[in-house]
Amino acid sequence: MDITSFVKFMDGIAWGPWMLVLLLGTGVFLSIRVGFIQFRKFGYAMKNTIGKVFHKQSAGNGEVTPFQAVTTALAATVGTGNIAGVTGAIAIGGPGAVFWMWVSALFGMVTKYSEVVLAVRYRERNEKGDYVGGPMYYIRNGLGPKWNWLAVTFSALGALAAFGIGNMTQVNTIAGAVNTAIDAFGGNTQGATVTLFGQIVPVSSIVVGLLVAMVVGLVLFGGIKRIGSVTEKLVPFMALAYILCSLTVVLCNVSALGRIFGMIFKGAFSAQAALGGAFGITIMTTIQKGVGRGVFSNEAGLGSAPIAHAASSEVDPVKQGFYGIFEVFMDTIVICTLTALTLLCGVERGVPITWGESAGAELIIASFATVFGAKLGSFIIAIGISLFALSTILSWSLYGTRCTEFIVGTKRVLPYQILFVLVVVVGATLKLELVWDIADTLNGFMAIPNLVVLLGLSGVVVKLTQNYFSKENLSK
Repeated sequence: MDITSFVKFMDGIAWGPWMLVLLLGTGVFLSIRVGFIQFRKFGYAMKNTIGKVFHKQSAGNGEVTPFQAVTTALAATVGTGNIAGVTGAIAIGGPGAVFWMWVSALFGMVTKYSEVVLAVRYRERNEKGDYVGGPMYYIRNGLGPKWNWLAVTFSALGALAAFGIGNMTQVNTIAGAVNTAIDAFGGNTQGATVTLFGQIVPVSSIVVGLLVAMVVGLVLFGGIKRIGSVTEKLVPFMALAYILCSLTVVLCNVSALGRIFGMIFKGAFSAQAALGGAFGITIMTTIQKGVGRGVFSNEAGLGSAPIAHAASSEVDPVKQGFYGIFEVFMDTIVICTLTALTLLCGVERGVPITWGESAGAELIIASFATVFGAKLGSFIIAIGISLFALSTILSWSLYGTRCTEFIVGTKRVLPYQILFVLVVVVGATLKLELVWDIADTLNGFMAIPNLVVLLGLSGVVVKLTQNYFSKENLSK
């Protein structure tokens, strides 16, 4: 068995049906235990998160504001998965994958809420005085020192996964989108190439890699507060711009929305019924792609986002937990849904798609082109993907650093950070099919210890939630 076959085999284990059952099952179990807080208290959660965005917030040394914490986490989750990932899920799994993406998000809200609550409850101060937390800390501090081996296992997987899903795959997507835009405007990226690692690489890809590496280095070495200050400005801008462009495409095709939603709901249980023929897409494929891409995008259950939330200046775990609900809602229910509707509107307008086969950002570019034209459509996606992916790299640089710090200590993380920045340049120049599979596999195995611990510490989440609303009721 060669390395590619082995990675495919391991990826099948990491994201097989049992993993989907564990992810959804954990979300359902936690929802029952906290009384479906994502539905009962949705308005309350939105009021106390996005409703307070314009309220002045402050943070002390080694902390970020609650809003900076959520934008850092959103910077990681709102990435290429929202564009290329959703497109691929629909192409392979049919329109019904969107339905299962919604299902994973509805229960993922509680999973993310629980992760954030535990992260704030069990966080610590490191040697620099920064708040540090996440699954490795709530494993050790919540379950006890005898479980430290599991915390180290999670940290090792997280530190390695950061190079793939939070680095090389993201910068490679930026380089690809920029090259596509250059070619669309009459350039010729293949006209100026060099040979690196046995591959012919456009010079423009190397330039992209160097520029992104410079930005990442400047932000990463500035610490958590600089990352927070960048993401709180970058994330709202990029999200709003992408939402407005997607809404424009959807509203220009409003007459087709009835048919599109019909395809989504029919396809959730039978792709053949939705698409009017036999396309070889099974229900299991539809569910697997919908749930898998949903989790890939919003990261609920992976254990990554709690690392950012742990740095919040908010002292109440439940208050910060509401940002977890908002985060999944914004990432999947809003942004991923708009990507899906934009793509399906494009298909309605004649954008060619081969159902059951892999596809990437080229389909969403073609869908935008139906309204904005080829050049402007390419430009919108190039900017959108570049900002989404850059923000993901910045946040995962923090996640990888914190995971490494847990293993080797605060003073020994510099070599990891330097390597992370150097890998950015490498990632811009490689063909990354294998790296995507490796990153996907590591993400899947990251989630296992985190989900098990969430189930084990669910009683703590329930108690903190009950105490919070008990005090709220008494104060009214």
